[in-house]
Amino acid sequence: MSTRIRDCLETGPLLLAAVAACAEFGEPVMQDSGTTAEFRGLSAASGDVVWAGGRGGVFARTVDGGATWAVDTVDGASTLFFIDAHAVDASTAYLLGTDFEGGEARIYKTTDGGSTWTLQYRDTTPGVFFDGMAFWDAAHGVAFSDPLDGGLLIVTTNDGARWSRVPQENVPPALPGEGGFAASGTAVAVYGSDHVWIGTGGGTVARVYRSSDRGRTWQVAETPLPSGPTAGIFGIAFRDSLNGVAVGGDYTQRTEPGANVIRTADGGLSWTSAASSLPAGCRYGATYVPGTRAQVLAATGPSGWGLSRDDGATWTVVDTVGYNTIAAAPSGGALWVAGVEGRIARLSK
Repeated sequence: MSTRIRDCLETGPLLLAAVAACAEFGEPVMQDSGTTAEFRGLSAASGDVVWAGGRGGVFARTVDGGATWAVDTVDGASTLFFIDAHAVDASTAYLLGTDFEGGEARIYKTTDGGSTWTLQYRDTTPGVFFDGMAFWDAAHGVAFSDPLDGGLLIVTTNDGARWSRVPQENVPPALPGEGGFAASGTAVAVYGSDHVWIGTGGGTVARVYRSSDRGRTWQVAETPLPSGPTAGIFGIAFRDSLNGVAVGGDYTQRTEPGANVIRTADGGLSWTSAASSLPAGCRYGATYVPGTRAQVLAATGPSGWGLSRDDGATWTVVDTVGYNTIAAAPSGGALWVAGVEGRIARLSK
């Protein structure tokens, strides 16, 4: 019996689902990223191809499942933190960069494996701060910024080349202090060909914005997750158009107990707290793992990461090493986590 499965039996709930979640995957394996840059953007195109975005204009790519990583920087982007990435394949990827000091955001695209990058979108509006992006397919995507002009700034692309702002009248007004958190790039999630959700915090209530027409019009719902200047939703994930989870908390409380998982069964119209056994502290990122029995959910944060088979009610701890972000291969055969000091690990079936 592996140490991790034994830990599940000794310290976790004695549930068959928890044991199955342990048994379905092996042990996490640390990978050498070749850099000490902090990662927050992570996206897997397959079990072999993964792209990561990091601080100082750094990006990394693997085409062999992480056995080797190639690291480089985007020309002219040294002031940017690539807080999100989207991998299409070994040649094509997008990077979303935010200047934490200078109030600038950019979206880049490569079609030659990262040798060159095309600047697709640039915003220097005072106060702009992008928090994440997601794609329905290689050409249709969405990204969002903290509020400008009284509401979230949301941009979409319909051709993978040009980005357009959603009219402000189509986005509900923001609460005082409301915004996103660029901790993991997973504060926005898509499903199918037209559903999208965005999680926020910072104000008096943590909220989820939702759209069922590929971001053209939006509604918003309140959630029970704690919210405040340093608290709210950091990651959101859906396994179909109705069932999803959001994770978060307060980033100043990295290991303290507190609510960190909520879930919905009606597409984000309403949310309830999950009586979670996930490790204490704020959770930064979440993803469902395609192709797994009952669709395994994975979440990570500064106190470690874990797996759930019941939409966040119970968890199996994978590791107590902290990571910022998490991504699953579309086949479901592998998971990657990435974080500070260039840290990357893989979990495989």
